[in-house]
Amino acid sequence: MQDRRLASGLPFIKMHGAGNDFVIIDSRGHEPVVGPDLARALGDRHRGVGFDQLVEIRDAVDADIGLDFWNADGSRAGACGNATRCVARLIMEGSEVAELTVRTRRGLLRARRGAEEDISVNMGQPQLSWRDIPLAREVDTLHLPLAGDPAAVGMGNPHCVFFVEDAERAPVAERGARVETDPLFPEATNVEFVSLAGPGRLRMRVWERGTGLTLACGSGACAVAVAAHRRGLSDRRVLIEADGGMLGVDWREDGVWLSGPTAHVFSATLAPGFPDPEGRDESR
Repeated sequence: MQDRRLASGLPFIKMHGAGNDFVIIDSRGHEPVVGPDLARALGDRHRGVGFDQLVEIRDAVDADIGLDFWNADGSRAGACGNATRCVARLIMEGSEVAELTVRTRRGLLRARRGAEEDISVNMGQPQLSWRDIPLAREVDTLHLPLAGDPAAVGMGNPHCVFFVEDAERAPVAERGARVETDPLFPEATNVEFVSLAGPGRLRMRVWERGTGLTLACGSGACAVAVAAHRRGLSDRRVLIEADGGMLGVDWREDGVWLSGPTAHVFSATLAPGFPDPEGRDESR
């Protein structure tokens, strides 16, 4: 039976953080409505809305809100830093609070409003052991046995970080697609290509599992900062230059903090009955 909110037209919000774009559905006070089929339909940039991740806000017993994340291919994501920051902005603007607790599959996260409208989120401590990332077998997570000598970091999602001479020229789509499904990553992986851009600054380009090329990735920026510090390439605090804009990462004693801008693009309502299983135009 179709959810009544889908039957009558489901409201949603489109936002982005540094070009990393999201569809946000607020299900507080309702049963969750998102599943793999709806995520795939909404994620289609030609027949749906299009997004890097779909976010569903839900009620939480032990936090201000709960968040579920979906990739464009209908798979689940454990964490999404930029999406968390976008939702935090929505909640903070509506309630005028400056801090927020968020329950995710990654764990309990904290978000806060910063200077100049930046929103920051504590993404927790990085997962550095092969089991926690997870990897298929025990290996040195700082030097994976793959061509290009990448590092692996878990931030609620697995990440494979390649340090290259020039990220602008890296074969992100070709190499990222192959590495995403490498047998070393039983849950697949996000893939980042990173080069030094100056003191305290790294250039990052991203291939996200279940989505493909994206303009930015919050958990990816955190993973890059952690891997770079572990390799001796940067301090714990660094600026990440993604294709879509700048993100700040600060690996502190209480976790990895991600900060940056957010933007509310538009609010809208899906056509009643979307997605129509037979592809008919319901507006006629």
